[in-house]
Order: sequence, then structure tokens, then C-alpha cells
Amino acid sequence: MPKINGNEIRTNNILEHNEGLWVVVKVSHVKPGKGGAFAQVEMKNLRNGSKLNERFRSADKVEKVRLEQKDQQFLYESDSILNFMDNETYDQMQLPSDILGTKRPFLQEGMVVKIEYYESEALNVTLPDKVICSVVETEPAVKGQTATNSFKPALLDNNLRINVPPFIDQEEKIIVSTETMEYVERA
Repeated sequence: MPKINGNEIRTNNILEHNEGLWVVVKVSHVKPGKGGAFAQVEMKNLRNGSKLNERFRSADKVEKVRLEQKDQQFLYESDSILNFMDNETYDQMQLPSDILGTKRPFLQEGMVVKIEYYESEALNVTLPDKVICSVVETEPAVKGQTATNSFKPALLDNNLRINVPPFIDQEEKIIVSTETMEYVERA
């Protein structure tokens, strides 16, 4: 793995530090009045989610890690275990459902996701940016309410509640952002 200087650390880099794998969340370069400049780095552990703030001087060396990304298809879930299949080798693998965190409701059967590996350990699952969901329950549209930029609550087929524009009706398919968990447009 390549070693980089402390002043070369950037956001979203993955570093091996203190015998753990860390993703860089935030970097600020500081030049104090006395002493040398340094990078104040906020990191999040990829394995357990803990956070760490660390200072790196330009002379400090850290290992930058490259994760291997593979497209895998979601098959099914049983007992909080997600089952995926590699689209190239057809090998099946299992991951705990909490690896997705709050984005778990967006995972749909047959969906192709990116799984990031370090050696043979799966560390992260990335869903597509947008998914299609059906509106199960929402209030009927009120005439004249379209003049302002207003929203109404809606329950989706994945049991998630979001706000939708007033012209969206029940049984309608909409596109939802998996990043912001907000309505994007009609499907």
C-alpha cells in the first residue's frame, strides 16, 4: 500500500491507522503562529463506526488503502442477514443487515449494489443514488394548494415516511434519493 504524507490526506481517503481502517470525513489544514503546519483530520472507523480526531504533520507518513469494489446483486434477507450474489462468479455471500444502517429500507430484491472489500472483508455497501418506490398512503390533494411550494406526508411501500408534493396520489410510483431520503420526481 502506498504511504502518503500528512499534508496529502484528503476527504474520503481510506487510511490504515492505529491498526484500523478509517475513512477521512473532514480535513482542515492549520498554520499556527508558532511551529509547523499540520492537518487536523476527522476520521470514522469503517469496522465499528467510532470517530477519531488526529493531527498529522507533513513529515508524518500514513498508509492509504484502496478498497476493491464489486457489483453484487441482492437476493433476499433472512434473520437479519442479507444475501448477495457476485454477478461475475455467481458466488453468494452474506452480510449483516445493519451494514446499511438507515438506508436498509431502500434495498430491494434484485437490486445491484457496490460492495467495497479490503482484502476479503466486506466493509461498505453502496446503494444506487435513486430508487423507485410506491406511495402506499397519503392525503388527497386539496384544490388551490399547488400555488405554494408545499409538501404532504406519505407512507412508501418500504414503510418509510417522506414528504411529497401535493399532486402525488396513492399507488403512484416516485423516485426517492437514497442519500437525502427525499422525493426527487415521479417515476
